[in-house]
Amino acid sequence: MHKLSVIIITKNEEQNIRACLESVRWADEIVMVDSYSTDNTIAIAKEFNVKIFQRDWDGFGAAKNFAMSQSVGEWILWLDADERVTPELREEILSVLALEHSPYAAYSMPRRANFLGAWINHCGWYPGRVERLFKKFAGKISATKVHEHLEIDGAIGAFKNNLLHYTDPDLFHYYEKYNRYTTLAAEELADRGKKFHLSTLLFNPVWIFIKMYFIRLGFLDGIPGLILCVCSANYVFTKYAKHWELSKQGT
Repeated sequence: MHKLSVIIITKNEEQNIRACLESVRWADEIVMVDSYSTDNTIAIAKEFNVKIFQRDWDGFGAAKNFAMSQSVGEWILWLDADERVTPELREEILSVLALEHSPYAAYSMPRRANFLGAWINHCGWYPGRVERLFKKFAGKISATKVHEHLEIDGAIGAFKNNLLHYTDPDLFHYYEKYNRYTTLAAEELADRGKKFHLSTLLFNPVWIFIKMYFIRLGFLDGIPGLILCVCSANYVFTKYAKHWELSKQGT
């Protein structure tokens, strides 16, 4: 049986971290990189024999790659603090760890999101497959400022069972992240040398709403689905508005 290391990054996640750690306490080790939480995150993590490292924040990808560098498992499972591994997904992961030689360097899994207390089954959010289990020396986390992803060298297999994502329990929580994430996304555009275009500010938010609510059947998710689609369109508008601000600073 190959060893599994779970990597998690945290900052004031006392509302989420216990359930997250409970879902993976069967792993060989859990490595947590914390950006100096001021709540009970660390105290809770210590109940689970977690390897804890505290360091200044230098980006999502950098923190997760550091966590990976501190791990000892041949396989890495990347989790966010608001995610949970289901028992069914656990069995699929264990079946891979039991293989002498896996034909895949990484595995994707469907992620089911809970938004405002409701499971989102449409809007383009489900199955929303993400690559999270991978061989340690076959991949790394992208260095992007936001919406980091796995960069893998090799074939990718697919799990059937869900990773659960308790993304935003209420709108207050959503908008707490909103300002930070839209700023990071705008900075990412600027760092990549993207030019601001009025058309993206005007049309991309409208297209996002149409695609999510009508084409991706978001209306079937009821009021939470409607709110999600509107918020997503507004997110895109704000991202490009902030990109415009950055472009003006450079002139």
